[in-house]
Amino acid sequence: MSTTTKAAKKSASKFGRLLGLGAERLMKEPQLVAVADGLVVTDVAAEAWFTLSAANTDLMPEDRQDLEQDAAALALAKVLPGYDCHLKIIWSRLDGEDYREEARQIFSAGDVEAVAAMWAQRLDTLDLPQRHILLGIRIAERDSAANATVKNGVTGALGLGHTGLDEAELNHLDGLARRMERRLEATPWRARIAPAELLAWAISRESFRPQPAPPHLPTVTGAALVRLTQSKAIPHSDHLRMMDARGETAAWVSVLVMPAFPEDLITPGEQEWLRCLSEIRYQHPDTGSDPLVCPEASIRFSVWRKGTAIKSVDKQRQSAKEQRRSAAEGSAGETFAETEETERVMEDLRRQMSRDGMTLLEDHPRIIVSSTESLEDLRARCDAVVAHYAGLSIDVIVASEEQRELWLEAQIGDMVRVQDLGHIRTTDALAASMFWGGSEAGDDDGPIAGLLTGTTPGVCRIDITAGSSRGDATTTAFVGRSGRGKTTSMMLATLIAGLKGAFSLMLGFKGDEGGLIKAGEYLGLPSHHVTCGVDTPSVADVFLLLPRGDAALQVVSQLLIILPERMRDAGVETHLLRACNAVAQHEDAATWRVIELLEASSDPLAAEAGEALSELSRTQLGAPLLGKPRPGASPLRPEPGLWLVQVPGLTMPQAGTKPSDMTMTERVSLALMRGLIAYALNTSARADLRNLPKVVAIPEVHVLTGTDDGRRFIDYIARTGRALDTSLAIDTQDPKSLLGMDGVLEAITTVCAFEQSTRSQQDAMAELLRLPVSDSTRALIHGVGKDAHGDIRHGHCIVRDRRDRVATMQWDAPSYELLRALSTNPKDQAQDHDSALADAIPGAEPESADSVHNPPAEGSEAA
Repeated sequence: MSTTTKAAKKSASKFGRLLGLGAERLMKEPQLVAVADGLVVTDVAAEAWFTLSAANTDLMPEDRQDLEQDAAALALAKVLPGYDCHLKIIWSRLDGEDYREEARQIFSAGDVEAVAAMWAQRLDTLDLPQRHILLGIRIAERDSAANATVKNGVTGALGLGHTGLDEAELNHLDGLARRMERRLEATPWRARIAPAELLAWAISRESFRPQPAPPHLPTVTGAALVRLTQSKAIPHSDHLRMMDARGETAAWVSVLVMPAFPEDLITPGEQEWLRCLSEIRYQHPDTGSDPLVCPEASIRFSVWRKGTAIKSVDKQRQSAKEQRRSAAEGSAGETFAETEETERVMEDLRRQMSRDGMTLLEDHPRIIVSSTESLEDLRARCDAVVAHYAGLSIDVIVASEEQRELWLEAQIGDMVRVQDLGHIRTTDALAASMFWGGSEAGDDDGPIAGLLTGTTPGVCRIDITAGSSRGDATTTAFVGRSGRGKTTSMMLATLIAGLKGAFSLMLGFKGDEGGLIKAGEYLGLPSHHVTCGVDTPSVADVFLLLPRGDAALQVVSQLLIILPERMRDAGVETHLLRACNAVAQHEDAATWRVIELLEASSDPLAAEAGEALSELSRTQLGAPLLGKPRPGASPLRPEPGLWLVQVPGLTMPQAGTKPSDMTMTERVSLALMRGLIAYALNTSARADLRNLPKVVAIPEVHVLTGTDDGRRFIDYIARTGRALDTSLAIDTQDPKSLLGMDGVLEAITTVCAFEQSTRSQQDAMAELLRLPVSDSTRALIHGVGKDAHGDIRHGHCIVRDRRDRVATMQWDAPSYELLRALSTNPKDQAQDHDSALADAIPGAEPESADSVHNPPAEGSEAA
């Protein structure tokens, strides 16, 4: 403690003794001098401030949660002894306008302003809270004769000192903070220096006044700091009234204290007393709804050095021992059970501290509840918090007649003011609160994909194109049973990639992916829909898709697959190669020219092959490869935007099937698939597109993994994706089919796991999620696709992110129109098709789905 603080405390204690109060209650508020990255400096001390990362404990196995808690308790005992610390858990609202600005930086294609506006409106509607965990550590005391004067005047908020902060002192404090950061990085909290803007916001928000944005400077001082700290609070017996600049009430705030905890806390579980802050709901006094309270926490604590802690335990043990002996020597010869128990507990505690690295700490937990609506609403919130903790056997009460002191105590840069409401306990007790636990998954930044649905509310950001830029693997897997929203979710992810300016190719084998193009057009993206069939001849002609030098051999390979085995045995390969090489010299090289050249050959085998291929070119599967192009037809091109290639009627042979055992349909299907694979591989490897993000999305990938060619293609894209800046998104109902593909498994960074029903598939899903294969995991996977009433919950899944954090999330779209466009429900698609036809007929009026005579189709998104 600095000499300034000691002098102030000594002066204040004279008045405190007269009133029966501690000196800290009457100390004047520290004056803020400066705020910098990781630093808050007052006239009496300097504090280092850090942001703590959350751990995803909702779905963490119990043994791992125990290890996490033990590691946190050890970190408290090893890193923080001797320091005065301040833990704050605060909430902010995800503002739509903030994300609008962010979206302008994320997206570069399509109608960026419209997309940003849709998401801004969606986020404002959701009104999502975001949790921030801050840890402050007092790292230096500051002495100044100018600040030694003690003033006893009571003010309503933090003031501002005029003492300067020179550069040498700032550099010294910054060095202390950076050294502490390195020590905290290895803890379960993965601490980082808190940015100056975040600290300035955390300070200014206490006033509940609209504040200007903090300046983007290394240090906030002077007038800028004055504006951020202007506030006025009027204390009452059980709350404070926060005033705005016009003198009107801006908010009501109550500080709650926690005077008693149970002797034992059961963790993991509901008694994680700081993690559960995000679960508390209350009944709104006016609307009757049950919104979240989002109470905040302020815990000042000091970890004792081990020697001091052991000495204190020994003192308590010796005192109990003497009491026991004194009672035994008395006339009764009996001792109190409490005395004997205290002695045993102290002995056990002494052993644990010597053996396990545990120590003691003194903490002062406070819960802050606020309302911007009314005093009645504040009291309803407080009642809910008290009732919630009562259910956990933890006493929480609204502090009486000490609201001012407790509110000041909770401010950044202040001190413990109410000493008699603290606790002395082991570091395990604070670690058991799991203040950093909850739900956390997804990327740190980037586009919003959906909402977290665990105990900690928030958004989940998933960018399937980000792996390459991080130097990481690039595969995202969407896995689950049919009808649970996995394909729609993958289309949303592919759409987001297109908005970022990527070349996004989806190979559709189901036929219900057309909504991707409708959604792309709705958002102003260049969108191309290619359906392989009789009406689109040569659309997948390899000569048109690949450089001519590479195309000839690919075409020979395709034609050999298509032709029957007897022709291959007769040596047709030589005729095919001669014809393809000849056609490759033409400026307008095409497979149909190869067929014409074969038909005109004098060799009977070549002519027969040409005739067979000519007939196949008139079929649904043969025309895209072998047919003559029609005027106006546009083949696939390697251009940014959305590309949907649908192949209806594709029938693939099973892996290991001999060519002689394949049907004609299977042979042509395999050749067509090879052509599309060659196009995707060539596009991803093109040197002129190396800097362009690329996405290859494949719904129902088990159609490909059932063939040798398909497995090789998926494996190649997965392994080379980082080098080629090509991301792979795969969607399958069969997680077991992925377990045998090591290249794919090694490349998967994100898994979105939807509902699975069978035990074997659930076990395979558990392995993909890296969760223990157990009955509880199977129950989790089986129930993730249903709501509380047992109805299907489309788009709800378990996500495993690149850091192996596992949480539940709900995929979300910013508007109903976009979600309806992406729908894969056949009834929705039929209804949209009928509406489009009706719009094309002059004078026709589409029927409204809002009418009681024409309700929405059952199972549709509108229903």
